[in-house]
Amino acid sequence: MANPENKKIVVGMSGGIDSSMALVLLKKAGWNPIGVTLQLPKWKGKLVEDGPPPALRAKKICEKLEVKHFTVEAKKEFEKEVVSYFKKELKAGRTPNPCVFCNPWLKFKMLLDFANKKGIKYVATGHYAGSRLNIETGKYELFIPKDRKKDQTYYLSFLTQEMLARLVFSLAEYTKQEIIKMAEKIGFKDFAETKSSQDFCYLNNSDLQEFLTKEIGIKPGKIVDEDGNVLAEHQGIHFYTIGQRKRIGLSGGPYFVKELNKEKNLVIVTKNKKEIVKKEIVLSPYNFVSGEAPKEKIRITAKVRYGARAESALLFCDSGRGPSSAKLAEDGPLLACKLKIVFDEPQMTVTPGQICVFYLDDVCLGGGVIN
Repeated sequence: MANPENKKIVVGMSGGIDSSMALVLLKKAGWNPIGVTLQLPKWKGKLVEDGPPPALRAKKICEKLEVKHFTVEAKKEFEKEVVSYFKKELKAGRTPNPCVFCNPWLKFKMLLDFANKKGIKYVATGHYAGSRLNIETGKYELFIPKDRKKDQTYYLSFLTQEMLARLVFSLAEYTKQEIIKMAEKIGFKDFAETKSSQDFCYLNNSDLQEFLTKEIGIKPGKIVDEDGNVLAEHQGIHFYTIGQRKRIGLSGGPYFVKELNKEKNLVIVTKNKKEIVKKEIVLSPYNFVSGEAPKEKIRITAKVRYGARAESALLFCDSGRGPSSAKLAEDGPLLACKLKIVFDEPQMTVTPGQICVFYLDDVCLGGGVIN
């Protein structure tokens, strides 16, 4: 975390412990940090903010540390870039992961734009991840941090070389517990006691059902088994996800969601777990952090959801370059190029719309949308 001659750096601050301590560590290392909070919208459902809003919390931290703080309005951009994608994917019968795309499309983009206006090169965040320049390849690498349990490279898998060249992850060499102890030591005990959220920041999981009902609506259809026998009715395929077991509402189970058929408005279920596992998956669009896809098949590890363990697999590419941060159209990915991953062992709950992220040792090579 050595600092260059120009010691100014923009620190994206959510008002939580991680981004606050990222700023503290940077200042301690000799940087001249500036705190910036993006003013993001909240869905107007049941969600009620606990305590002061993020911008106010971040401002108080900056005042205590004698650091300048700015708030940047990002509500319209967030609705346009992130929420619209979220809704489109749900309507298409897929299960989106908005946080993966929010980082390159909105958060890092807006923080870097702010830095540009101030004539500042570097931007830092409180993510548990690391970046470094590979001298041999001349490429920046995104790598797994010291705290592997808090590893957030999954959510950063669509970052580009241009972004990584300017990003600083000051928490890479610390565990969450070390950060909490440091925060308590300098009098930030209230942050140490704040629960970190793993949900889509626009709404909590507890609000998802209400959001789906109000924003996408009720679209009744049939729940059927693999033979087409009608078992029950559903209120819309957007209320379900592949591999789901709970809240299906069928007796004689457990049942698992095997398929969502948008054309026929069917939720297809099975009692056989083997019916919801896959060894081969296709990704499109996808992103390689290096900006270049491998010319030959390579052995990697990959995971099909954030909380999963990275499993051994082979990666095959049928084109020379992956589309960085490609956006999704109403009826699917805009670009036709595809990436295939073949796991050594079948994977559970491989869900269209979710993100598969792939690694080589401790380096995150990139990620792609599961088709």
